[in-house]
Amino acid sequence: MQRVGTQDAHSGGGQGGLGGASLADVTDDLPSIGQVVETMAFRAGFNTNMVIAGTTLLGLAAGVIGVFALLRKRSLMTDALSHATLPGIALAFLAAGWLGFEGRTLPVLLLGATVTGVIGVLCIQAILRFSRLHEDAAIGIVLSVFFGAGIVGLSYIQANAAAGSAGLNKFIYGQAATMQPPDVMLMGAIALAGIVATLLFLKEFALVCFNDAFAKVDGWPVGIIDLVMMGLVVIVTVAGLQAVGLILVVAMLIIPAVAARFWTERLWLLVVIAGVIGGSSGYLGSVVSALLPRKPAGAVIVLSSGAIFIISLVAAPARGVIASTVRRLRLRFRIAGDHLLERAHELASPALDRSEVDRLSDVRGWSRPFRSLLLASLRKRRLIERGVRGAVTVSQAGLDRGARVARNHALWEQYLVAYADIAPSHVDWSVDQVEHVLSDQLVRDLERQLAARGITIPGERPERQAAPA
Repeated sequence: MQRVGTQDAHSGGGQGGLGGASLADVTDDLPSIGQVVETMAFRAGFNTNMVIAGTTLLGLAAGVIGVFALLRKRSLMTDALSHATLPGIALAFLAAGWLGFEGRTLPVLLLGATVTGVIGVLCIQAILRFSRLHEDAAIGIVLSVFFGAGIVGLSYIQANAAAGSAGLNKFIYGQAATMQPPDVMLMGAIALAGIVATLLFLKEFALVCFNDAFAKVDGWPVGIIDLVMMGLVVIVTVAGLQAVGLILVVAMLIIPAVAARFWTERLWLLVVIAGVIGGSSGYLGSVVSALLPRKPAGAVIVLSSGAIFIISLVAAPARGVIASTVRRLRLRFRIAGDHLLERAHELASPALDRSEVDRLSDVRGWSRPFRSLLLASLRKRRLIERGVRGAVTVSQAGLDRGARVARNHALWEQYLVAYADIAPSHVDWSVDQVEHVLSDQLVRDLERQLAARGITIPGERPERQAAPA
């Protein structure tokens, strides 16, 4: 089985060694369990291990630094930056050839990419400062112009320096398999430097990301901090060019940070989780590419981070789709149940016949499945009891809850009329949305403020005041 960075019958022009295999054969043989374990345990060969380690470290750095690009709302800026590196690669190759050096040397190419990447960022800042264009327009201009210039440069190189230009276009999509150990070590060193710098400036970055106006007033050099932040983005972008390419490297910066945002509200934990997701994406993508040599490592790395993002989007405990849906359903059942209990309180009768339940369902827009689930939920909470022929009997606890909701309704209604100068005929809808979520402390505050104006709301009946919520 081929490993990343090795040469065998699956790579280059080695199809002739396949013994009659079709040139159109582009399938991969599924690896064995042993091969999977060997690759994941860094026992698949030196070159493969170096690539996996390098891309893992790159993903870690991209995740950590990408958090601040996301919080600073610079996601599109990173896209423009990655595209702006292409003309630098072409110019560095040409300049090295004119000076008599080897143009394909990775440090030379990365230096050129860094220079034009920084120039691209400065061009965006200049457009924003000296024109009335918005940031999205400035980013679109710089991205397209620089990328177009890079394509023209590569076309010129291929036409005039074909002998030494093979593989330059790999920087567009990336080709991790071509990386040599010195390239991986350089990429790892750049990524490590970016991580260390981010941790050293963590406090300053957090201040600028969350409240740059306060930072300016307090005397912090916001412009310099911003440039340092974008400089780190440049470093990671340049480091990832050969592994994932300038088109996909933006995904390594943004997707881990966005995925981590679903799991926490705390900055330091967000940085840690984003780094773990980025490192895991780089590791998994490289392992899969090593086991299936026809699958490009850069694209598989991005797909791995995308898979982790989808898992985070769906399954995160606080902000995921499932958790949000459950919370919305619970709130909807709670509000609907309060309406039913409040109606029983208004009728001063614990018995609600089927016609009354049907009428309330029509007014509130409850479907039959929803009403069935609602009644089951109320029975589980022992707020109602099953009646005969579709009728329900509200328990004492249910009547107490209905009385409390009705009183909250009256309190909030009087507060809006007295303090917000809203006509009594216009407050019912707003009150209907709020009456279910008033806390005990807020109810006491409303009572105190209304009493100061001589407005009193009748209390609950004495026998119900001790009932639990």
